[in-house]
Amino acid sequence: MTAHRMATLSEIIASPLASFVCLLSVSLVAALAMIAGTNEALAQEKVVRIGFQKYGKLVLLKSKGTLDEKLKPLGYRAAWTEFPSGPPLLEAINVGAIDFGNAGEAPPIFAQAAGAPMVYVAYEPPAPKGEAILVPKDSKLASVADLKGKKIALNKGSNVHYLLVKALEKAGVNYSDIEPVFLAPADARAAFERGSVDAWVIWDPFQAAAELATQARTLADGTGVVANHQFYLSSRKFAVSDAKVIDVVLKELAEVDAWASSDIKAVAERLSPSVGLPVPVLELALTRQSYGIRPINEAVIAEQQRIADTFFELRLLPKRINISDAISRSGS
Repeated sequence: MTAHRMATLSEIIASPLASFVCLLSVSLVAALAMIAGTNEALAQEKVVRIGFQKYGKLVLLKSKGTLDEKLKPLGYRAAWTEFPSGPPLLEAINVGAIDFGNAGEAPPIFAQAAGAPMVYVAYEPPAPKGEAILVPKDSKLASVADLKGKKIALNKGSNVHYLLVKALEKAGVNYSDIEPVFLAPADARAAFERGSVDAWVIWDPFQAAAELATQARTLADGTGVVANHQFYLSSRKFAVSDAKVIDVVLKELAEVDAWASSDIKAVAERLSPSVGLPVPVLELALTRQSYGIRPINEAVIAEQQRIADTFFELRLLPKRINISDAISRSGS
């Protein structure tokens, strides 16, 4: 079954219409190798395998170190794997390498179109300032309309892909009139700093780091353009067989979220050593983050459907999808 799913993804990734990840990133390959190396040792244990990114509530939950104690009554413990962005994390769910993780709006849409057996289980409120289109401080570009004919770096199939599409639309520029340069955050920043691209569409904390380190200017963030939700996702199999484990993880996330919203400076100081970013960068990013872990509702499903439909109409998705088909429901 795994081979079949990977083949399906490969076909979609190879298609010029697709906007999911072109190739598995080196970091994903390394992460899968690490997981494979530990799976045999974990075979006799009950483990929830959690994928997380460099920044966000899951990083805080991991650093807090209390989840294993909460999972113990269910006979579980957590195993953690870091990913550079949402697309490779969703691919890991697709191939059965992790059970639970978080990503922005776009990655689960492309994953669902690729047939990944994943479901949405919770979301965070909008954080439109937490992603932006940046230009160098001395750039002559003054508005999104000026991006016509320009090279723009972005992570393919990520949240910022949708931000770029909608910002261009609002400015009256066709998506086909710009030259997207698909790069992971680290490579995109390098290209941005050496002038190989004219603009960079990126999310926090990379956004905050570029602003503080290079004085990059913001042409536009998500305000009035996109919501920029964060989603918590699970493999469908795990959501059905181990719903109580997911409930515990979400409960612990909610507690971390409440603490984070009440003391941003303390959170930044705690995160800084583990994520390798200066406290001021994290403080700036945290002020633009949203707080509150919420169950999936009809309004957010409808918003995701609009995003999916937009990508299909732009021929970035190979087929129409129904977001409701990927919503976690008891026994489904």
